[in-house]
Amino acid sequence: MAYEEIKALKEQLQSENSLLQDEIVQRSIYEEIVGSSASLRSVLTAIDKVAPTDSTVLVTGETGTGKELIAHAIHRRSPRSGRALVKVNCAALPAELIASELFGHEKGAFTGALQQRIGRFETAHSGTIFLDEVGELTPDMQISLLRVLQEKEFERVGGNKTIRTDVRVIAATNRNLEREVADGRFRTDLYYRLNVFPIRASSLRERSDDIPILVEYFISRFAGRMGKRIRQIDKRTLDALQHYAWPGNIRELQNVIERGVILADSEVFRLEGGTLPQQSNPNAEVAVSESQNTRDQQKARVEAVLRETRGRVAGPEGAAARLGIPASTLESQIKVLKINKHVFRGLS
Repeated sequence: MAYEEIKALKEQLQSENSLLQDEIVQRSIYEEIVGSSASLRSVLTAIDKVAPTDSTVLVTGETGTGKELIAHAIHRRSPRSGRALVKVNCAALPAELIASELFGHEKGAFTGALQQRIGRFETAHSGTIFLDEVGELTPDMQISLLRVLQEKEFERVGGNKTIRTDVRVIAATNRNLEREVADGRFRTDLYYRLNVFPIRASSLRERSDDIPILVEYFISRFAGRMGKRIRQIDKRTLDALQHYAWPGNIRELQNVIERGVILADSEVFRLEGGTLPQQSNPNAEVAVSESQNTRDQQKARVEAVLRETRGRVAGPEGAAARLGIPASTLESQIKVLKINKHVFRGLS
């Protein structure tokens, strides 16, 4: 009898704990943006302030930080929420087609233009257009976009009729546009037109307090889709997730959790050993895997960050800060991986 009572109390406690965790997650969701850390709260405050206006917003931040979710939140809380939010990935479109994609074209404007086409700016009329990866636009397209922002008008490709547009613009990029301007790759006047209200999406390293809530959120979402029941998270797994540097940010965390849920065969969520690179712990000495494949991935990741920082390791804008590890640890890693950091200093 005592055993049955203890078992029942244990199940009740687990159920109440699960409900409590669900409640915490739900309280921490803001327009699909999950978390309650100080850095995230400053972003949410900025969204609340700019959403009711028609001001152009420039969202910056590393890849995988949820810049598109910020754009969605701004649109849904704006007076234009009843109209379309039209999304354009500027990096995914060939240079020769992006003008047609944004502004449309007339029949016969070029080979293959068999009929008139409405562009994204016309589709977004009275609504919002989200220009993702705006830093990838060619110089010619930068001029065209500048005109739309300044004059609120454009012509379709192959046409001569001026079309007026009433569109709220939200742009996003993982590039440092100030550096792009200084290097002559991005127009100064366009940068200032876009940068009316800047919002910087925090990296996951800067909001590590949100990781437990994000883990709960993703487990719940993926387990629900897959028809699995997961009621607990292994403590060692959660510790590992919180100590990992997350160079791919929330997108990488989401993928890791999805993989873990797929492999889960019990009500306790745990990651298999080796899922996360060992050296990602910011308090650990660098440890390079004996696997050449893993070593190559590590080397590619470090080189990519060094390329972005032009070989700078230390300091707030250095590679170590971006990777979330001490500069001394990164220096050791560079030595072990036989990376010549000096070659990145002359890159433009």
